[in-house]
Amino acid sequence: MSDQLACGKFGRKDLSYQFWRWQPHQCDLPRFNATALLERLRNKRLVFVGDSLNRGQWVSMVCLIDTSIPDPSLKSMHYNGSLITFKAIKYNASIEFYWAPLLVESNSDDSVNHRLPDRIVRVQAIEKHARHWSDADVLVFNSYLWWRRSKMEVLWGSFESSDGIHKEVAMPRVYEMALRTWSDWLEVHINRAKTQLFFVSMSPTHQSAEEWGGAEDGNCYSETEPVMKEGYSGGDTGSEIMPLVKSVLDGLNRRGLNVQLLNITQLSEYRKEGHPSVYRKQWEPLTENQISNPSSYADCIHWCLPGVPDVWNELLYAYLVRE
Repeated sequence: MSDQLACGKFGRKDLSYQFWRWQPHQCDLPRFNATALLERLRNKRLVFVGDSLNRGQWVSMVCLIDTSIPDPSLKSMHYNGSLITFKAIKYNASIEFYWAPLLVESNSDDSVNHRLPDRIVRVQAIEKHARHWSDADVLVFNSYLWWRRSKMEVLWGSFESSDGIHKEVAMPRVYEMALRTWSDWLEVHINRAKTQLFFVSMSPTHQSAEEWGGAEDGNCYSETEPVMKEGYSGGDTGSEIMPLVKSVLDGLNRRGLNVQLLNITQLSEYRKEGHPSVYRKQWEPLTENQISNPSSYADCIHWCLPGVPDVWNELLYAYLVRE
C-alpha cells in the first residue's frame, strides 16, 4: 500500500468513504470475485499503464486479488524501474503497473524522480515504454493529470542530442498529438485476437468547494460525505481533454481495434470525501503556514484505499468476466 493512499494509516478516522458502491442505471454490476478473475487471467498479463491515479487503481486491484491468495509462497512482487509486477504464481497471472504518465516519452519518465514543473514530451516517441507492455493480454491506460497545463514543450529529436527542435505547443493540441502516436502504435502492434484494451476516463479533482456549495476558499479537506446532488459535475468535467480521447478511440474502433472507455468520471464526481486530504505521507516537511491551514496541503487529486478506485475495478471486472 502506498503511503500516498493509506489514509487510515495516517490518522483518518471516518471510514464511511470505504463503503459506498456504484449502481449504474439499467444494469447490475457483478460482485467482485477474485478467484473468478484470476481464473480469467490464468497465464495472462494485466497491465495498467499511466500515472499515479492509474497506479492507485493497480494497487486497488492487487489488494482485491491478494486476499484470495493467503499463502505468501504463492504470490510475489517484483520491481524493475518503471514496471512493478504482482504475480499470482498458482495461476501464472501477472497484474502489473508501468509508469508512463504522458504515455509517450518525456522528461518525467523516472518512476521516482519525476516531479518536474517544466515538462518536455517527445510526442512521436513511444517505443521506449511500449516495449514493456507489447505482449500484454489486458491493457488499461490512463493519461490526464500530467496534461493539466496551458501548454507544454515538445521535442523533435532525442534527449541525448543537442540538435533537436523544441517548441511550445498549446493544450489540448499537444495532448492530441501524443494520443495519435499512442493510437498508431496500438493499430500496428496489438494482436486483435488476444488483447483487450481499456482507457480510463478522467479522474475528477475536488479542489474548489464552491463547486458543490462549500466555502469559497475550501476544497476536499474535512469532507466526510459525497455530493448528493444527482448529475453533479465539477469544473474539470467540461475539459476539452476527454472529448479528444473519445475521438481517438472512435477512430481506432472504426479501424477494427476496439478500445473500451472505462468511464469513471461521473461516479467519481460525487466522491468529494474520498481523497487523502491531509491523511497521507508528506514528501517534504510542512511549513508553519501549511500546518496552520491544513486545506492548503490537502491532496484532493488522489484517492484513499480502500475506496473509490475499488469501484473502478468493479467496472473493469464486469468487462473482463463477461462472456
